[in-house]
Amino acid sequence: MLSEPRSGRLAAWGNALLAGFVSPDDSASAIVGEDAVHRVEGLPGEPAPVGLTLALGRLRTLGVTGLRVALPAPGHPLGLSGPPEFNARALEAEEAVVCHGAAFGLVPEVHEAGPDGDVHVEVVWHCLPVREAPPADVPSLGEAERELAEALREATEVLSRLDVAGSGPVAEAAIDAYRARAERGREVLAPGYPPRAVRVLELAQRVGLLISVASENAHGGAVSASEMAARAQTLRPVERTARRAQVAAYNSIVEQREMR
Repeated sequence: MLSEPRSGRLAAWGNALLAGFVSPDDSASAIVGEDAVHRVEGLPGEPAPVGLTLALGRLRTLGVTGLRVALPAPGHPLGLSGPPEFNARALEAEEAVVCHGAAFGLVPEVHEAGPDGDVHVEVVWHCLPVREAPPADVPSLGEAERELAEALREATEVLSRLDVAGSGPVAEAAIDAYRARAERGREVLAPGYPPRAVRVLELAQRVGLLISVASENAHGGAVSASEMAARAQTLRPVERTARRAQVAAYNSIVEQREMR
C-alpha cells in the first residue's frame, strides 16, 4: 500500500492524456516512473507489443474515454466487472486497469533483471476483453473519505494498544520514507483530478503506512500469538477500506465525467 500501484499511474496519467491535460510523452514518462520500460501486448490491430504512447493513442481510437483502477484481493474483486478469465489475471497481479468506453482491460506482468542494486524493471500490460458492467464495490469519494477517517482512528488505536506504532527499525524506516516522499512534493494524482480525490488518496496512503508498519514489523510489541492474531484481524478490514479508497480516488475523474 505504500507504493503507488502501477495501475494507478497508468489510469491517472492516461486519464489526464485522454482529457487533454498532458502531452503523450509526459503521460508515458509519468506512467513508466522508475521502471525501465512499459509495453502493451494484445491490442487489436497490433501483432506485437507496442510502447505506451502508441498504445494510449490506439485505445483512444478504439473508443476508450477513461481508465479505471481495480485492486482486487482474494474474496474481494474490487473494481472488477468480469469475465472470470480477466478477473483471474487481475487477481494474480493484484491490480488492473479497466477501460471505459470500450470493453478492454489491462493487466501488468512485471519482469525484473540485473544484480542487486541495479535491477531493471520491465512491464508488459496484457490487453484483454472485459465485461461492460459497473465495477465491483467501488465507493464514492465522499463514502471513501468517511470510511477512511474511521479506519485511521481504528488502526491508530490498535497499533497504540499493541505498542507497535513507534517500535522497531522497520517502523522507523517506513515512516521516514513516507515523510521523505511527502517533502519532495510529489504529485499525488495527475492534472485534472478534483482536490477531494487528492485528499482521499493521501489519506489512503497514510492508512496504508500504518498497515505496513503493523504487518512488516511482525513482532512489534505483541508478546503473544493471540495478540498478533488480534492485530491482523483488526487491520484486515482497515486494509480493505484503504484499497477501496485508492480505487475511488483514481476512478473519480471518470465518475465525474459520467455524471455530467
